[in-house]
Amino acid sequence: MSKATELAQRDVELIWHPCSQMKDYEELPPIAIERGEGSWLYGVDGKRYLDIISSWWANLLGHCHPKINAAIKAQLDRLEHVIFANFTHEPAVKLAEGLASIVPEGLKKFHFNDNGSAAVECALKMCFQYYLQTGKGEKKYFMCLTEGYHGETIGALSVGNVDIYTEIYRPMMMKTFPIKAPDCYRCPYGQARENCDCACFQAAEEVFAAHGHETAAVIVEPLLQGSAGMRIYPPLYLKKLRRLCDAYDVKLIADEIATGFGRTGKMFACDWAQISPDVMCLSKGLTGGYMPMSATCVSQEIYDAFYADYQEGKAFLHSHTYAGNPLGCAAALAVQEVLREDNILAKAQDTALWLTAAMNETFGGHPQVGEIRHIGLVHAIELVSDRENKKPFPAAKRLGYAVYKRALTHGLLLRPLGDVLYFNPPLNTTREDLRFAIETTKQAMAEVLG
Repeated sequence: MSKATELAQRDVELIWHPCSQMKDYEELPPIAIERGEGSWLYGVDGKRYLDIISSWWANLLGHCHPKINAAIKAQLDRLEHVIFANFTHEPAVKLAEGLASIVPEGLKKFHFNDNGSAAVECALKMCFQYYLQTGKGEKKYFMCLTEGYHGETIGALSVGNVDIYTEIYRPMMMKTFPIKAPDCYRCPYGQARENCDCACFQAAEEVFAAHGHETAAVIVEPLLQGSAGMRIYPPLYLKKLRRLCDAYDVKLIADEIATGFGRTGKMFACDWAQISPDVMCLSKGLTGGYMPMSATCVSQEIYDAFYADYQEGKAFLHSHTYAGNPLGCAAALAVQEVLREDNILAKAQDTALWLTAAMNETFGGHPQVGEIRHIGLVHAIELVSDRENKKPFPAAKRLGYAVYKRALTHGLLLRPLGDVLYFNPPLNTTREDLRFAIETTKQAMAEVLG
């Protein structure tokens, strides 16, 4: 028995993997990985896999980046962790200073937590408590976009709207007001993403008119709804939403966990719309995918509503054991250094232009490719049974999953969203690696679709 097979057997005897039907593992056992380098993962059996999805969108600069490795190793010899209530350390202070220099204008304070869902929970609680402490306790609900995804804890799940994740838990979830999200591929108004006036924004105006008086905040994934199938909508929608929030005194929460740190081609997706949210949630790329860490960035106005004598009971009593972890801060600081000194975002945008042309040339005429959409280096191919009518394949066919399995046999880690195949590679992925990803995806599609 090979080491890879042995590890897989030992794994399934004890481990319940995330976002998985474990019965599928009878056909496709877990793949044991020994090491990573750049955009590649190397199995214990010697086979390598191009990580075109950045290991769930987190690996920003490649696996085992030497500068990030060195920063964590150096910090490990000084301080591994310390309670973050009434204590601090230089990496946390420097990280807050670094974030303050790059986040949208108006975000002044930084609350550290240990994962993306925690950042969202923190944001929701802050907005709820803000209105409670400013004499507007009736503003206690939240709005969210349909098809949105913000995490798996109950608060984050409540403001998500992807049925496969939420439907079974609705009896546990809090009340929210969903807004019909933009769907630029199947636009009901017949408009094109590149030059539309966001007629679909009428849905938001209607929900605000009905519930703005009782809403604390609206939360969105700016420009890119990841788990919905990498659905992309125009910056104008965000501009309109910012104005609507101001008109109704509703806080705007930008969930940039998946879109932050250059994923959309700018440092943050909000930068495309030139707007500032009241709260921004960061994780994933924050530490380059190295350490579980998140930040909830807030305006001075929100922070000031909590600043009072202790006896007034206005403190934000929200904590996570590993908040402000020094190792995570060290990784995050190294990420910012690499982004800045290696001019990563500009280089990634050049690569993105090349990738768009290559994807269109390879897949643009495929009869089962309904749309190739992109923002930054994120590129998505939506498979359809009828291209002219944009008709999807029956979900039970699991064609995306079938393509994923075939791609794995050829050394490519795709992991699609339903029947949407997507690339979300490290920002410094080479064109050579991207060529491999394109050709391997083409081959896997041919083997599954014919």
